[in-house]
Amino acid sequence: MTKRTSQLPGFYKMTIDDRRNLVGEATGVDAAEIAHALAAGGLAAATADKFVENVLGVYALPYGVTLNVCVNGQDFVVPMVVEEPSVVAAASSAAKMVRAGGGFHAEVDPPLMISQVQITHVKDAAAATSRILDAKAEILAKANRAVPGLVARGGGTRDLEVRTLGSPIDEMIVVHVIVDCRDAMGANLINTIAEGVADRLAELAAGNVGLRILSNLCDRRCVRVGCRVPAKVLATEHMDGHAVIDGIVNASRFAELDPYRAATHNKGIMNGIDAVVIATGNDWRAVEAGAHAFAAQSGRYAPLSIWRRDGDVLVGSLELPLALGTVGGTLRVHPSARLSLEMMGIAEAGDLAAVAASVGLASNLAAVRALATDGIQRGHMALHARAVAVAAGAVGRDVERVAAMIVEARDITVQAARRALDVLRSDRPLDQQGEGATADA
Repeated sequence: MTKRTSQLPGFYKMTIDDRRNLVGEATGVDAAEIAHALAAGGLAAATADKFVENVLGVYALPYGVTLNVCVNGQDFVVPMVVEEPSVVAAASSAAKMVRAGGGFHAEVDPPLMISQVQITHVKDAAAATSRILDAKAEILAKANRAVPGLVARGGGTRDLEVRTLGSPIDEMIVVHVIVDCRDAMGANLINTIAEGVADRLAELAAGNVGLRILSNLCDRRCVRVGCRVPAKVLATEHMDGHAVIDGIVNASRFAELDPYRAATHNKGIMNGIDAVVIATGNDWRAVEAGAHAFAAQSGRYAPLSIWRRDGDVLVGSLELPLALGTVGGTLRVHPSARLSLEMMGIAEAGDLAAVAASVGLASNLAAVRALATDGIQRGHMALHARAVAVAAGAVGRDVERVAAMIVEARDITVQAARRALDVLRSDRPLDQQGEGATADA
């Protein structure tokens, strides 16, 4: 069996075909399968027509891989679907730094989700709560009967809670049925349970059925990731590692004190997490909603990650709710989503959550390090320049040439790229005018 590795030096310099071959060798997935699963965005229009309504076609986004990721001693080549330049490169670079300190260490809660049933017009919330809790065994059994397939896989209900909301005049209660979803994200299962027990709960509460749906604040299904990064690998050309650590700790403290900064701090985390979530066919909107609600649980919006110094080492930690699935939903029919899990060798939802959160912490490290040293724009705009060059009409080897020219001129605009492209073409002999277009992209 192929030994999985995420260390692939010089990867970014290779052609797409060469990258596919190398990832195939590193992960045990056939390169032809990778090419087939990613052809034309990985999804046929006819299949997309069965996903959502009013389909006209398929909108493709870049599918890249983050390298150097080591989680709990295991290597992962991690697929990311993202449109923003520098996200993949930055995460790969930061993961390499973390690797020097032993890699990421992650722990994941059991896959418990909350099924919410709202009961309105309750006259005596205390009495209603007592009656519901007395019937707990009955309610949980009824909920399990609504999802026999989940129970057969070892999942099902685990507990029941009652919360009182509203005013004394017109009290509202919310019943939480806690459900173990196993390797599913669980939305459809949770909603089925909510609808299956709602009428009985309303009868016990002597109230009316309100909403019946899952909560995306899945705070019983959290993942916690930590890392230790030696000062020496954080150093830049102009700053030593200890100064970089101080800058990163300062950035962390800023986010802890200011919700305006915390929002951007957390966006950097979600750059990595969302890209993995999309690549694996999971619901990134649910992940975002849960993450930001969790960040605000104290009543003040706060950063999801914290960075501190421990002697010569930078220590990072991240905690957030993360409900991901490796079965069901999009994974059944989207070849690229199935490829992503196969490429990582992941079958269990908890393992996927650990990897996604680790990439999130890597993305965060890359962002705060850049802010603490050269500024966020230097590397970001250098990579953005390639997209600008393409927009200006550059192809093949001319893309890198034009990008380098406009970066050097510090004028990363389409107009500047067109001028640079005109210069390249005017300097080229007539019989080589098409060179850029025919060269390897």
